[in-house]
Amino acid sequence: MKRTMKIFITVISFVAIIGFSYYFIGGVNRANACGVGAQGGESYVPQRRGTTGNLARKAFITKEQAFEMVSRHVKRLNPNLKIGQLNDAGRLFEAEIITKDNEVVQLIGVEKETGRILLIN
Repeated sequence: MKRTMKIFITVISFVAIIGFSYYFIGGVNRANACGVGAQGGESYVPQRRGTTGNLARKAFITKEQAFEMVSRHVKRLNPNLKIGQLNDAGRLFEAEIITKDNEVVQLIGVEKETGRILLIN
């Protein structure tokens, strides 16, 4: 009876040691800690920190910067088009893309916070 009890306790101890070592050394996929399961975490976005430890905010894009971004974008795609009016529309700037005959072809938006260019219509 004593011998079987010793074997039983020894086997349980080895199984526990192997299980814990597998879990803590290589069993857990560390990429899942950052996001939804993709490698590195697909929804993980690193945050910039300011000097006080709070999240740092990037300055918004000015109207002149938005005009320059849209004009570079349009000239690269079609040099025959030009920029019309640039309006402030809340969280983005709306730029009119016009032809040489002053006909509005497209509205393009530029987000103030990120600088991303969006097609509006």
